[in-house]
Amino acid sequence: MRIKGPIFAAPSVPVWAGATWVGEVFLDDVPSQGAPVDLVLDGADGFARARLLVRDRRQVWGFVTVDLSDGRVDADRVAAEIARLPEATAPQTDQLLARPEPISVVLCTRERPTDVRTALRSLLHQEYDGEYEIVVVDNAPVTDATREVVRALGDERIRLVTEPAPGVSRARNAGVAAARHELIAFTDDDVVTDPLWLTGLARAFAREGDNAWCVSGLVPTGELRTPPQAWFDQRVGWSRDLRPRTYMLREPPEDVPYFPFEVGRYGTGANFAVRRSAVLRLGGFDPDLGAGTRSKGGEDIDFFYRVIARGGSLVYEPSALVWHRHRDTQEALESQIDGYGCGLSAWATKLLLSPQDLMRGVRVLARREARARGRLRAHRPLLARTPQPQATGVVDVSSIEHRALLSGPWAYIGSRFFGR
Repeated sequence: MRIKGPIFAAPSVPVWAGATWVGEVFLDDVPSQGAPVDLVLDGADGFARARLLVRDRRQVWGFVTVDLSDGRVDADRVAAEIARLPEATAPQTDQLLARPEPISVVLCTRERPTDVRTALRSLLHQEYDGEYEIVVVDNAPVTDATREVVRALGDERIRLVTEPAPGVSRARNAGVAAARHELIAFTDDDVVTDPLWLTGLARAFAREGDNAWCVSGLVPTGELRTPPQAWFDQRVGWSRDLRPRTYMLREPPEDVPYFPFEVGRYGTGANFAVRRSAVLRLGGFDPDLGAGTRSKGGEDIDFFYRVIARGGSLVYEPSALVWHRHRDTQEALESQIDGYGCGLSAWATKLLLSPQDLMRGVRVLARREARARGRLRAHRPLLARTPQPQATGVVDVSSIEHRALLSGPWAYIGSRFFGR
């Protein structure tokens, strides 16, 4: 059995008793049951357990968690846990790409050279049969650190673009302007992209056709070394849905009661791709939303909602995966939660100021209101059993989130009408 990992190398041996080593195992590497075998995991000193993403080269099957002993895992135990996973569901029309479309990858960053170096190295190892380029957008830089990383890597596939005005939306718009291809994929600097990421994105575009304006992918947790990372891992739903989905306004999904307003279902800014024509049709990313603005976030959910509200399809493709490194300290976690809360209510404020987009969603919701209430009642027992984030080692941040939600409307109005 071959277990690949860790996704992110730990900077030091973890001291938290709940630390979990994160890696992956491919199904064709899982042996039949036999004599017990212990496998030594690289960099597993100090970790109490291992979380493994089970997959093959075309789809993901789920996650298994097993205990570690002195950095070792029982291979038969892993195989037994894998056998309990439900069968993965893949679209029946999925096919190999005969002629993969060229893709431009846009990575926006600001003064995080260590992180961006890790992300770029993973992007340079894409197993993609088509052509791809990498556009690094250095947003409002104060040093040459990002430029030096790009220069040191010395790969002709990487181009550096500078966007002097702060804000991730402005940076993404600059990346779109610089990109050479129709398909444009976006990711962040705190990630490791899977080698098959671009293949998964391109396959989803090919499967769904021209109406697929946007494809988002799976974003599993790449590191569980500290309590703040574990808290965030349990809070967000970036890796809970392992089924390919297509969201469109004319076909509301039966299991999403408040579609199209349940924006958390659509994905996150760390992993999505768009057609250039769709970005231009939508007017780009909102420069008054996102990190680097008063709103601190919300630019990705705003874009996803507009894709659906204006008649496009948003495809969720779990085989296109990007591993995310969550904030590892309490201070950084609080800052992130503040940004998410502020960004969410800032986006809601923008929606109230965009009556056409708002009413498109309201009309869909109104037509299915009675059925939505029934489904929500049916979901309540399941919601009640959903495990809540463990508070061990983490100061409660719910009050920070609540305050941030209150600040979002004023932040968006201030940015939109009075400048940054």
